[in-house]
Amino acid sequence: MIEKDTVKLLSDLSLSMFSKNFFGIYHGAISTKFDQYNFIINTSDAIFDKMDEKSFCSLNINKQDYRWNIASMESHIHATIYANIHEAKYIAFGMPIYTTAYTLEHDKIIFEDFFGKTIFGEIDIYNPGDFSTWYKRNALEITKYLKESNHNIMVIKGIGTYVYDRDVHELVKKIAILENSCRLLSIKSSFQ
Repeated sequence: MIEKDTVKLLSDLSLSMFSKNFFGIYHGAISTKFDQYNFIINTSDAIFDKMDEKSFCSLNINKQDYRWNIASMESHIHATIYANIHEAKYIAFGMPIYTTAYTLEHDKIIFEDFFGKTIFGEIDIYNPGDFSTWYKRNALEITKYLKESNHNIMVIKGIGTYVYDRDVHELVKKIAILENSCRLLSIKSSFQ
């Protein structure tokens, strides 16, 4: 059974991130690791603005059982990150509109606003290459990239953004700053 406080926290954050377009109706994933071997993640049919206890399932990082069939399609990526990055306590994957749109025309995000510049400076945009093979190799590529990242964040061209942190509020803050900064860069380009 999943703790009610954890469900409430993840549900509230999911609603906030949904309302800010980080998650789509069925697009995204949010999870938390609750011990060395287990984590909670949204189910594949979770609706991010209406999450409850049925919207989550508990999975073992090392053993796949029947619960993996109902879990988010991002579960194997989250499990690989948790197994290899011990400071990861929370993980979110989403497709923020401005950030993802920015990736289609750029190879790097060079922040110009105060918060983006002071928190990130700049972030490389990861090119996944062949989309047809992405789901076969994404767990290892994402985990490797995140292990080497200074920001605990990965922006993937045309796909979305992965973020992890030990503190859930820091995770949400990074997502918000990234998306707001990319929105400002988009608006700035319309003035030129």
